[in-house]
Amino acid sequence: MSPEKMIHMCNQIASFFKTQPKIDAATSIAGHLHDFWEPRMLAQLIAYVHDGGEGLDPLVIDAVVNHIERPDPEVEESERVADQTPTG
Repeated sequence: MSPEKMIHMCNQIASFFKTQPKIDAATSIAGHLHDFWEPRMLAQLIAYVHDGGEGLDPLVIDAVVNHIERPDPEVEESERVADQTPTG
């Protein structure tokens, strides 16, 4: 996808989560990107942030640097435990 389209999409996501009360917007942005973006789209975004992230909302950069590249180890551990729970 073009960098301009990626920036526009990311900034729209950030604008939405900024309006939500009592949430950590960067964490919510990261969750949205993780849930709805293909791995190659995330890879493109991560590379763009590494190149400076020009034009991206600071919350998007925060989401990438602090929540996508370095996910919360407690969340990862709880997901691993949940994945091992028998279902029937």
